[in-house]
Amino acid sequence: MTAAVPPPRPAPGLLDVRRLSRAEGDEWLHGLLWQAGDGWRMISSAVLGGGIGERSWVLNAQVSHGYTRTDPDRHLAELALDAGVRGPGVGLMTAADVRAYGHARDGGVEAVATAGLGVRGWAASPAPATAARPGTVNIVVALPVALTDAALVNAVATATEAKVQALLAAGYDCSGTPTDAVCVAARSPAADDEVHAFAGPRSLWGARVARAVHRAVHTAARTGRP
Repeated sequence: MTAAVPPPRPAPGLLDVRRLSRAEGDEWLHGLLWQAGDGWRMISSAVLGGGIGERSWVLNAQVSHGYTRTDPDRHLAELALDAGVRGPGVGLMTAADVRAYGHARDGGVEAVATAGLGVRGWAASPAPATAARPGTVNIVVALPVALTDAALVNAVATATEAKVQALLAAGYDCSGTPTDAVCVAARSPAADDEVHAFAGPRSLWGARVARAVHRAVHTAARTGRP
């Protein structure tokens, strides 16, 4: 008798997120947690863990549409502790249902995006500034290579350009929401690692970032259409 050989299991992805759920009042809210582990440098505009530095996790937490807390950084830190993560990380926030996220891969780069587009518009707007509700397009990108600080900044710009292109392709006449946030993670360089100095859309790794972000945002925008 010939034994049946099971098909090979797919290799785990670089940016595997875990879904979380919690009750707040009479509402069920959700989250996406990426436990990256050690060996990552991240750049982010997030309210918790923003800037550039070593980070080991990223939490994208849903909050209610009537969110009124004035300490979102502390709130996100509390949610991260409840989820069981410790050490430095990045906390993102959105009123969108994060279960409708987009996930895309391109040449080793991975991107996860959530899209709440109820409050949207163009970045350069003549309208006076108003308090923004937490709708938000949140983007997390992971690269399997090391980047210089300048290339990390370049990757944020590339991801943002790809986001706008994806929103237009999905039928939205806007560049995003007033509260969009991004996080780009690259490997911390080891002694003999090449550290890449460019991440613009025509560079090798920047082009992969752009394509992965475009597909992830397009999926999230189409899935979570208001």
